[in-house]
Amino acid sequence: MTEQARAAAPGSQPNSHGSQRAATAGVPMTGAQALIRALEESGADTIFGYPGGAILPAYDPLLDSAKLRHILVRHEQGAGHAATGYAQATGRVGVCMATSGPGATNLVTPIADAHMDSVPIVAITGQVNASSIGTDAFQEADICGITMPITKHNFLVTRPEDIARTIAEAFHIAATGRPGPVLVDIAKDAMQATTAFRWPVEMDLPGYRPVSKPHAKQIREAARMIVESRRPVLYVGGGVLKARATAQLRALAELTGAPVVTTLMARGAFPDSHQLHLGMPGMHGTVAAVTALQKSDLIIALGARFDDRVTGKLSSFAPDAKVVHADIDPAEISKNRVADVPIVGDCAEVITDLAVAVRAEHAAGRVGDYAAWWSMLDAWRTKYPLGYETVKGSLAPQFVIERIGKIAGPEAIYTAGVGQHQMWAAQFINYENPGTFLNSGGAGTMGYALPAAMGAKVGRPDTTVWAIDGDGCFQMTNQELATCVINDIPIKVAVINNGTLGMVRQWQTLFYNQRYSNTTLAAGPGIELGGGAEPRRVPDFVKLAEAYGCVGLRCDSPDQVDATIEKAMAINDAPVVVDFVVHQDAMVWPMVPAGVSNDEILAARGQRPDFGDGEE
Repeated sequence: MTEQARAAAPGSQPNSHGSQRAATAGVPMTGAQALIRALEESGADTIFGYPGGAILPAYDPLLDSAKLRHILVRHEQGAGHAATGYAQATGRVGVCMATSGPGATNLVTPIADAHMDSVPIVAITGQVNASSIGTDAFQEADICGITMPITKHNFLVTRPEDIARTIAEAFHIAATGRPGPVLVDIAKDAMQATTAFRWPVEMDLPGYRPVSKPHAKQIREAARMIVESRRPVLYVGGGVLKARATAQLRALAELTGAPVVTTLMARGAFPDSHQLHLGMPGMHGTVAAVTALQKSDLIIALGARFDDRVTGKLSSFAPDAKVVHADIDPAEISKNRVADVPIVGDCAEVITDLAVAVRAEHAAGRVGDYAAWWSMLDAWRTKYPLGYETVKGSLAPQFVIERIGKIAGPEAIYTAGVGQHQMWAAQFINYENPGTFLNSGGAGTMGYALPAAMGAKVGRPDTTVWAIDGDGCFQMTNQELATCVINDIPIKVAVINNGTLGMVRQWQTLFYNQRYSNTTLAAGPGIELGGGAEPRRVPDFVKLAEAYGCVGLRCDSPDQVDATIEKAMAINDAPVVVDFVVHQDAMVWPMVPAGVSNDEILAARGQRPDFGDGEE
């Protein structure tokens, strides 16, 4: 789906004021009915949820809704990640729902995940009766207090007349400014009481005034610095995707001729095939991208936050660079790296205005000269391309992921869990389109990939969706395969099965003298039954898939990879799980070890690139 089509899709913009709807004045109904009506009026079409006592009043009118599809998950964490995947794939607000106490606390992880990655979701939880709040009643938990640090905002609603307005405000807050999760906790008796439903509602959000239009003076200063610099880099973060500013980004990059790096959360914001793209920066970024930032004289950060996985040791990051930092969240400006030119605003407007200002500089005869810079950059990316080793007789995980990307193509959506397979998915699949790589970047949540793929497929049912998961991550949330089967959500899951917690094992190999403490998962290669030749599989992922009603496949040979992927691609009436049994000692390279300078990047184990500084 193009950005234009996505922006025009039903519910793509929260209809908080009901400007597109006929006014509804004073219709008597229960608070629960008002909740369902408000969700409909706000543009929601799908809810991922799990019922329970405190939220049960909402489930009764939900049964009568012709506009809302409820998908019953198998764990509330699955509901939250599915709402996130739906939101990331569609650009709309995702919705999840759970009951009080443990139901609500099971949403904490996906809420924290959405908060770190700025994903717009609304989480609705039931709460005990208002008179019982604070008494340690059965299944009571202070979910507002628990989630206060990990939500953009949250609400406790104890009066039925406040429900509709609160839902409108929640959607508005979640989707505007810097997107993020909003929690609405509703007391059970408020849902059972009668109220007069009115729509549209008048929101009451004093002090909430996100700034979208950047300051013209700062834009002009940034443009001046771009044309005067000799080694600029466009450092692109996930905020560009959130702002749907990828077309504007491409125009700016081609106008300036500056190199582009896209963070883990921004993969797809700029085409991998574009000559100006150096790839992903960070701990496991390309040598060219990491070194370009490190040796730049100007960093133009667009919707990025200078997190530790990109900067490495912060005090030594890009020591010669001036910084232009544009972000819609003023709290991010100069939080980690001091900005020489701070710009608060929506990335789409910032980039558009910046292009206008750069054209004005060009018209005045001031054009950046980056020829020498590109000579260095091209040398680095030619000499140090991404690659991997193969071990005779075993299957390289990088090869599997690379072939999935080639066969499924750039129009597919790929989700990833966390760890080695996540990095390989970021490295070895070529992303050409926005909204095609979904992963847990900030929180690093195991168990994200499968339910996020489920949510993405629900939001974009005509798109092929692959969940690329590790055998450890997969076992966190694989019960959602049942949800996919029962609700006809035919995702495809590639389990990169190395029988171990791969990224932790890599660190144990490199930094803990190969002492593999509690990282073997007792499955996959090398773990054999007593005296037998067959590997012990705990669990057997093919049998597990079949038990859930999915198609289960297994591949452990390089010459069968393409045929297996093509077989999975041909099945569109059921979920498919492919157990790719891979070599357990494969590692993710390049790598900047945690806590050291990006100058110490290793292209491979023990191999520091030669940047002409005499320290190869």
